[in-house]
Amino acid sequence: MNQSGGNGAGGAWARLWARPRRKWLLGIPLGGLMLFVLGLAVYAGTSEVLEATSTTEFCANTCHEFRAFVTPSWRESFHYKNSKGVQAGCPNCHEPKPLVPMLARRWQAIGEVWAHLIGRIDTQEKFDAEKPRMARQVWAYMKASDSRECRTCHKAAAWDESAQDPSARKKHEQMKTNGKTCIDCHKGVAHKVPLGADTDE
Repeated sequence: MNQSGGNGAGGAWARLWARPRRKWLLGIPLGGLMLFVLGLAVYAGTSEVLEATSTTEFCANTCHEFRAFVTPSWRESFHYKNSKGVQAGCPNCHEPKPLVPMLARRWQAIGEVWAHLIGRIDTQEKFDAEKPRMARQVWAYMKASDSRECRTCHKAAAWDESAQDPSARKKHEQMKTNGKTCIDCHKGVAHKVPLGADTDE
């Protein structure tokens, strides 16, 4: 009897099993390399798209509604032009830096694209009618995140309180203990508070 298993049913099975297995095993590195390259391409493409759409130029100029109804208000604000020459653009205030909140905000923005596509805010009259609701939505978001985007630039630990007027100094001191956050007092800092928006909410 041939102990090598080269004859009979056992030998046939061994030959059938061994050859495809060797081919399959050779495919693992190739398949892994292809997945790695594909992953890099997807990552690079996603990063490029996120970077390209995370600029003030994109926000302020791409969308008709932003260009016509939002950008002018921002350009009249202290965040656009000031004595220090420090400018806060759209992503600084409206896009979180951490990845998960940023992606969640991007998902939410799909609804804003839909509003654009169906013409919900495509005229000044329609936009003005929606402004109080949209403002309250942004304020609630910023309140819930403890004004995270504000704090990206404004570091409480770095404030020169002696340079602040007495009222601001007092409120900033109280903010440490009364549960309030930046947006509670600074709702109109980059855009005019819309008529009809309850600033006490």
